[in-house]
Amino acid sequence: MLNLILFGPPGSGKGTQAESLVKKYGLLHISTGDLFRYEMSNDTPLGLEAKSFMAKGELVPDSITIGMLKNKVDAFPDVNGYIFDGFPRTIVQAEALDNLLAEKDQSISGLLELKVDEEEIVQRIKKRGAVSGRADDNDENIIRNRIQVYQSETTPVYDYYDKKGLSHSVEGVGSIEEIFGSLTQKIDSLL
Repeated sequence: MLNLILFGPPGSGKGTQAESLVKKYGLLHISTGDLFRYEMSNDTPLGLEAKSFMAKGELVPDSITIGMLKNKVDAFPDVNGYIFDGFPRTIVQAEALDNLLAEKDQSISGLLELKVDEEEIVQRIKKRGAVSGRADDNDENIIRNRIQVYQSETTPVYDYYDKKGLSHSVEGVGSIEEIFGSLTQKIDSLL
């Protein structure tokens, strides 16, 4: 099994690259945003729990997020592996993901970080916001805050997997095809 974590700040191109990697390697793309939308729109028990926390303006506990992730993994046992996008965001989540995979006699094959500098990210997200109309993609202060939160809370996950020899950085600036080529070269070296 090939189990990858696609890692990088908001606007680094994870979603775009994940689509192509899914096709090339026959993997299942698991995006936490998609998981939440699915579970909440279908009023599943976990979706209802998540809604109750969000309605109070509280963060959804890791146990609920992990439960959603486990449901998704269990629903697709016959894939060649998974691309985790937007997860894990914390060391606690990384440990929970490792435990979930260990229960299935699997592990993370590698964490692939898309390196993109802050100014490039701001411009990308603002450009995306002009098309999507999302208010949070049009406000530079919100964008920069999201980058700061990523740097302070999420970048330790890179170090967590780096200590296991599993973290790899790929330049996230260039054409979509160039970045994809760099990612596939790194993935092929993991196989």
